[in-house]
Amino acid sequence: MFDLYLGNKNYSSWSLRAWLLLKHLGLPFTEHMVSVAGRARNPALKPIAGNARVPCLHDNGFQVWDSLSIAEYLAEKYPILWPADRQARARARSISAEMHAGFAALRTAMPMNLKLKLKGKPASVEVQRDVDRIVEIWEEARQVFASGNGPYLFGNFTAADAMYAPIAWRFHIYNVPLPTVAAAYRDAMLAHPVMVAWYQAALQETEAHEHYDRLAADYGGPR
Repeated sequence: MFDLYLGNKNYSSWSLRAWLLLKHLGLPFTEHMVSVAGRARNPALKPIAGNARVPCLHDNGFQVWDSLSIAEYLAEKYPILWPADRQARARARSISAEMHAGFAALRTAMPMNLKLKLKGKPASVEVQRDVDRIVEIWEEARQVFASGNGPYLFGNFTAADAMYAPIAWRFHIYNVPLPTVAAAYRDAMLAHPVMVAWYQAALQETEAHEHYDRLAADYGGPR
């Protein structure tokens, strides 16, 4: 039996990935919501996660923390989470690791906050560099590996899509202009039934954090 410890749906981009994978696979699990106030490790979470952060998946009590590790753990039993083709699978892992380790400028400037829908503003050089690289990743995956088999990066939904799911929300929230292929992929991700369910649950949450909410003024206010 799985238990998933996760943060607020409105704010927790890392938790979204693990939740999305479990829901996409149709696996039964119990949710345990914790606050994600602040960005540092929270010692109070140590009993439920070895790295004192969420998400953390418990499989009959055994802890698997970090969203990419959770994806790999699930993929060992459910290999459909990675593309079947060897090279496509390698590329999916490469871009997932790149997402996991990079894009700090974009993450900092555009924290996930699903209750916002902003007019947007010109990005800084550093943020635009991150946006351009993500667009490059999405376009290559769609044009080289998807082969018309579906609307996601490698055709069918994979762990790579879960890794980029928070970016799809960020591009939507902050009204980031995208070229045609990237925009179509963003829209496909936002229309995924599990993404819709996460969004609807986020709107019902009442906990608020000023650090994440004050970005509205910086990005021109609501659309």
